[in-house]
Amino acid sequence: MGRDARTRDVICIGRAAVDLYGRQVGGRLEDMASFRKYLGGSSANLAAGLARLGRRSAMLTRVGDEQMGRFVREALQREGVDVSQVRTDPDRLTALVILGIGPGDQTPHIFYRERCADMGLAEEDVEEGFIASARMLSITGTHLSTPATRAAVRKAIDFARAHGTEVVLDIDYRPVLWGLVAPGEGANRFQASAEVSSVLGEFLPLCDLLVGTEEEIAIAGGDQHLLRALHAIRAVSSAWVVLKRGASGCTVFGPGPIDTLESGTVAPGFPVEVFNTLGAGDGFLSGFLTGWLEGADPAQCGRMGNGCGALVVARHGCTPAIPSRIELDALLARDPLPFRPRLDADLAHLHRTTTWRDDPRPLCVLAFDHRRQFEDLANATGRPFSDIVRFKRLVAEAVLEVSETGDGALRTGVILDDNYGREAIELLAGHGLWTARPVEVPGSRPLTLWPHGEIGLCIDTWPAGDIVKVLLFYHPDDELQLRLVQEERLQSLFQAIVELDRQLLLEVICPDGPHPVDDGTLARTLRRFYNLGIKPDWWKLKAPSTAGWRAISAVIESRDPYCKGVVLLGLDATEDLLREGFDAAQGFALCRGFAVGRSIFRPAAERWFGNEIDDASARASVAESYRRMIGMWRACADARRASMRSGSDSPIRAPGGPKA
Repeated sequence: MGRDARTRDVICIGRAAVDLYGRQVGGRLEDMASFRKYLGGSSANLAAGLARLGRRSAMLTRVGDEQMGRFVREALQREGVDVSQVRTDPDRLTALVILGIGPGDQTPHIFYRERCADMGLAEEDVEEGFIASARMLSITGTHLSTPATRAAVRKAIDFARAHGTEVVLDIDYRPVLWGLVAPGEGANRFQASAEVSSVLGEFLPLCDLLVGTEEEIAIAGGDQHLLRALHAIRAVSSAWVVLKRGASGCTVFGPGPIDTLESGTVAPGFPVEVFNTLGAGDGFLSGFLTGWLEGADPAQCGRMGNGCGALVVARHGCTPAIPSRIELDALLARDPLPFRPRLDADLAHLHRTTTWRDDPRPLCVLAFDHRRQFEDLANATGRPFSDIVRFKRLVAEAVLEVSETGDGALRTGVILDDNYGREAIELLAGHGLWTARPVEVPGSRPLTLWPHGEIGLCIDTWPAGDIVKVLLFYHPDDELQLRLVQEERLQSLFQAIVELDRQLLLEVICPDGPHPVDDGTLARTLRRFYNLGIKPDWWKLKAPSTAGWRAISAVIESRDPYCKGVVLLGLDATEDLLREGFDAAQGFALCRGFAVGRSIFRPAAERWFGNEIDDASARASVAESYRRMIGMWRACADARRASMRSGSDSPIRAPGGPKA
């Protein structure tokens, strides 16, 4: 198989774990009270980082048959990593690492890897065809630390060499993982060991590229004098050697003699504020190998690696901090470079929007987060508010029925509240639905957030994928004080959403009166929010006219090309009116689907609360209406595609903007 025809760029063999990062910064690990859960492990970090940079990466490892193992697998999948060779080990637990960002440059961390799943990797896990399918095989020093994993790695290398797959060794030396220091000394990066040097020495001649810090080069070369260690490596290996030198950048030595430390190609580092050093090496290698696979020269490979490393050291977490290709290119194009990337608004926005892997399928969302309308219905029919909870569960059951019987070409979802919808939320959890939850007090103007006060604490208790939805009644010509109050509250909410790494669905309704609403009103509103630095991931809007669509599209394209798009709201419209809106929207690929509520569930709700139908009939009625709405969207989309095939029309732009 020619290297250019291979289906994978890099296969990563090694550590795949869960990182539990202390959220409190600058103190002892003993004093940290809460943690963020991230994908971790050097090889998993690398695989995810490569995928973010546009490479076709795959993992060969094991995870446990438990919740953390499933998290690792799903997290890799979300990043776009091929997990077809991630084995499930029924007898071992997935590795955990507890980490903290302490005072100064301290980064205490504890490895929980006693008989962990990734160290259960065995020779039978390695398939020749899989290794041959990749341009490069990446191994790490940790998986050379036991006879069994060493044998598995050696088998993979033999297959790689037989099929012309390049082999890169990330030395990844952690003395604690070789049993050389106490378990509590996870942050220790060097301990001289003739045994470790001997094991690494056996593999040096088998590799095409060696990557390590000064300490790692020293252990690989068996000499704490750096130049002598490089000479020892060169005596047994003609591989390219990449010496990582932290803030100073890196030096790349070609296959020839290494006469001095200055004889290689030097790629200077980037002067950024160091917030967290953990994971910087994995970020560096992601960038370096991306350049290497693209055929870039050593200086450019080093520059790409240093750029990725600089972004990682400036942020919280390892995998989450690695940039997308769009973000990396934006950083490398900056002059001067930002000293604090995590506080740079443009880079932060690129990071949060281009590292999400968006599902391109059209959204068909049933919105039943209504609270006041259900309360009015319950009061009118003499039913207790507890029946609102019951009815919302029936709607959730209908959504599941429709979702599970669909063909998968469209993505179903819900917008659902915590007030009366908690049972329904729990029922829908784990089914892969697009889910948004409101945080506004119904009908409030000026905007009032629910629950009052610590909105960030509320959002942080939700499942990680749930989207924050807020409905804002706003007109750009509103009285000044009203506008300022609403804008300030929306800005505060948006900042909390960004800090908590959530997505925002902003629903905007422009009241008609006392100020008129025309084809440009929504576009003016969106422009105002962008001027304030508010960049929603999603907009939920009433279907505009064709002129309105053009105005909205122009604003979003110019101010945030990475916006995921617009979903159409219903406002209790008739199906004929909705069909008109759906049809008009098909000419604008910025429109990603619909989020309709009362037009779907209201007939069933009125009859159920009025004791005219039972639970089963209500559920069936909602399911039938939801299917009909989805079918209506599909029919409009099919008609537009037919028109495009005939050459009579085309969408304004691809949905979701350019992606990493």
